[in-house]
Order: sequence, then structure tokens, then C-alpha cells
Amino acid sequence: MKFKTIDDLKDANNLRTLVRVDINVPMDGDRVTDLTRIERIKPTVMELSRRGAKVILLAHFGRPKGHVVPGMSLKPVVPALSTVFQHPVAFAADCCGEIAINAIASMQCGDILLLENTRFHPCEEKNNPPFGKELAELGDVFVNDAFSAAHRAHASTVGIAQHLPSYAGRTMQAELEALQKGLGNPKHPVVAIVGGAKISTKLDLLGNLASRVDQLVIGGGMANTFLAAQGFAVGNSLCEHDLADTARAILAKAAQSDCAIVLPSDVVVAEDFTANSPHKTVPVEDVPAGMMILDAGAQTVATISDFITHARTLVWNGPLGAFEIEPFDRATVAAARVAAERTRSGELVSVAGGGDTVAALNHAGVADEFTYVSTAGGAFLEWMEGKALPGVTALN
Repeated sequence: MKFKTIDDLKDANNLRTLVRVDINVPMDGDRVTDLTRIERIKPTVMELSRRGAKVILLAHFGRPKGHVVPGMSLKPVVPALSTVFQHPVAFAADCCGEIAINAIASMQCGDILLLENTRFHPCEEKNNPPFGKELAELGDVFVNDAFSAAHRAHASTVGIAQHLPSYAGRTMQAELEALQKGLGNPKHPVVAIVGGAKISTKLDLLGNLASRVDQLVIGGGMANTFLAAQGFAVGNSLCEHDLADTARAILAKAAQSDCAIVLPSDVVVAEDFTANSPHKTVPVEDVPAGMMILDAGAQTVATISDFITHARTLVWNGPLGAFEIEPFDRATVAAARVAAERTRSGELVSVAGGGDTVAALNHAGVADEFTYVSTAGGAFLEWMEGKALPGVTALN
């Protein structure tokens, strides 16, 4: 994986620098409720500003589907950007045309300007070549710092890169370097943990990992489908019985690749999916007919922890149980803390991502202790599936 970073941009002074960022942040009215994505782009934006670049931010917000939707304007995000950057941020009410051209013409070295939602234009998501060229004409160089949008071949992620010298920003660089350590060129043994509700949403992921890792731990609701495919009764548990053949095919592929599939040997069951509902731990062969599997049991956690303890690399997507509700968070929390301890000691490279995964690691209090935790969602998942990401390919 070869790409240039802003270290290769030797002289940024006075350059009109188009920076694609992800500031698709949660809002409550006009107030940003989570600054994480803004904080992640700060290193790139402020480094370029300090180096004298005219920093022009390109971003999307929501799904306006090519129409101007006032409630999806980026203008309300400006105060949060200024606060986090500790630097004034100007705003242009369009991302192209005379409004953008005039706003950029008035910039001084080190200034920061946010352009309006790129998705207000129908040509953005279609990656219309003339629109990509029009955006490129606003700048001298292009910096992509939005890995989370890298799985989309849009004008602001791919089209611009076809017309300008292109570089990875610090967030994009950190993400790509972490992913390279995770699956690109990992140290073995490699353990992957995949959880979540359904196999159907992660078929490509499981198929890719089964041929690339040493142990594949399957948890959450999808583990029930694998158990049922092997003849175990799973009671009232979430289970995709119609995908039994698919589960068996994944098991066969893993066996051909010498990848050990790790499924629960004991599980925590309850009649109701409610906090602190009466529950018990049983072997997988003894799940009562009227109960549902909501977490992995202590024996299973011990097995997973042992694999993590002997691993050199861990990639993680999805919780091991219904972590949102106690006590069904215990397996996820226990495994996460083992991984964090190994990472702290320098013995493990741990890379995790996906919305539920980030929330689970935050719940366990260890998100800051993993080697890298991606907030990229769809892009992270497609990378784990082994798919080429257009926004990354465009930087090669």
C-alpha cells in the first residue's frame, strides 16, 4: 500500500489546499453533541494552517441526495470547528461556483474555510468527472483525511484526486498504517473477533477472514446460527436458520485454510432481554427451549482470552454478546480488557472498528488502550472484507 502523506508536501505556504474531512457529526439542533470526528481531523488541519496553507475543508453531512436541504447545512458545525481548532473558521454557502471561488480568493495564508455540504450537488455521489474537475480547480493540492468516506467513489474523494497532487492527511495515514499492521502485513498468530446480530450482514467479512487469520472468534447473535448449523438447539435465540448451509460453508473454508473457528462452548441464557433479568450459564448442548442466548459464558471467555494472550495481532469487529444490557456485557468486557493489557505491554497490535465495537470498547473503558480504534464504520468493514477502497486507491 503506497501513498504520499503531507510529509511529502514540502512547501505548503500559500497553497490552496483542499482537505476532504469527515465531520458528519451528531447534532442536537444547532449544537454538536460529539466532537470526536472534529478532534481527529485537528492535527491535519492545524499542521497545514501552521505551515501557511490556505486550508479549504470539503465534507458531506447527512443524505440530502443532491438537493439543498437547510437542515443538513454544515454551517452550524462552524462554531465547534473553531472551538476545537482554537482558530477562526470561515464558511462558504456553496462548495463550488462563484460563492466558493470568491471565498477562497479572500483567504490569507493559514486561514481555514469550510465549504457547504458537497452532497447538495447530485454530481457528488455520482462522481461526475466535470464536477470533480470543478472542485479540483478550487485548489492547488488535495489532502484526503476522511478514511470513513474512502469506500465511496465520490467526486470529493476520488474525482479531485485525478486532477491534483494528492496526499493522505494524518488521520488517514494513521488509519492506513494501523490497518496494514492488522491484516495487510500482520505479525502472527492473528486472532479476529467478529460479533454482531446476523451472519447475513457479514458474509464477505467472515469469508475473507477465514482465509487470512489463525483463529476466528465468532460471537453475538451470529454465533447462534453457527451453533444451530452444527445441530445445537438454540431455544428462542436470535438465529438465521436459513443460513445454516452458509455457516457450514464458512466452517469448511476455514478448515481448508487452517483457521480455527472459535464458537461458544458455554453461554449465558435468559427468558427476557432486559437488564438484570434472571439468567444462568449452561453448556451449548443444554440451552433450554424457552430461553435465549445473550452472552458467551465464562469457559468461552477463558478460551478467547487464551487465544488473545498468545496472539501478536488482533482485529475486532462486533461484540460477543448483548453488551448494552447488564449482565450480558461480561464476555465483551473481559476479552477487551485482556486485549488492552496485552496492548499496553507492547505484546499485541490491536485494531478495532465498527459502531457497536467502538461503543463496546468505550463501555469496557479500554478504547484508548487499543493500538487503533477506527470510527470509520462502513469503510473499516469493507477493508476487513478485503475490498479495495476507492478513496485510498485514488491516493496511490
